[in-house]
Amino acid sequence: MDIHSDSYKVAALSEQEEALEIIRNAEASIAHLTGNPTVTLIAYEKSEVSGSQH
Repeated sequence: MDIHSDSYKVAALSEQEEALEIIRNAEASIAHLTGNPTVTLIAYEKSEVSGSQH
């Protein structure tokens, strides 16, 4: 998968163990509800884009 955005970037959560656990639990819940065992959630955060009019 290749996702591009000038407004957002993938959130760096490697040292945020509580946030990672919440995401893992949400993935497991969605996988259970949908019957799809390969659900992956991606966290994004706003990018600091110079010259942006947002």
